[in-house]
Amino acid sequence: MTKPLSVVKPPSLLPTGVDALLAQARAEVVVMAAGGTSLRRVDLANLRRGVRYRVLLPDELRSAAPGLAPAQVRTLPHVPMDAVVVDGVAAVLPAERGVAVFRLPSVVRAAVELFERLWPEAVAAFDVSDAPCELSRRERELLTLLFAGSTDESAAARLDVSVRTVRRMVADIMNRLGARSRFQAGAKAADRGWLLQRAG
Repeated sequence: MTKPLSVVKPPSLLPTGVDALLAQARAEVVVMAAGGTSLRRVDLANLRRGVRYRVLLPDELRSAAPGLAPAQVRTLPHVPMDAVVVDGVAAVLPAERGVAVFRLPSVVRAAVELFERLWPEAVAAFDVSDAPCELSRRERELLTLLFAGSTDESAAARLDVSVRTVRRMVADIMNRLGARSRFQAGAKAADRGWLLQRAG
């Protein structure tokens, strides 16, 4: 039977325990929040120093999503559980009292895989067209290549980055543009005049 490495209880201790874990974040925090969430001081500090936040909310809480900016927020009809995963190495999950922090790879991986399966199906929670989201030249070049029919592999070779980096960049661009598909992201970028004249 899998046991958590540490348990945060009672619930009144939740902010302290989770904040301590979040303060160690270096790259990304992903959140599934069936009942909603808010950004605390540690989250804002993380965002300022470049930690990426991706948050999934149920559609019924869509109106509260703009308050979570600059996190990337998407909604879908049903969020199956509450979970927070920090850097893919620690998962905060509901427990009998409060929450439990798991570091067992299989548990963390299961939470991440569930999140990543839901993320592409969710839609941007607020209209990013009113927010500053001008693409960098490299992002514009990537979209131009993909919109012209390049594969992830050929785009990665042209940009001298890994395929994984290409896919991460595309996911980020799609979220910022509120696009459901790569083609839609390219079309929206074209409408804004963000595509380069040539793919190179």
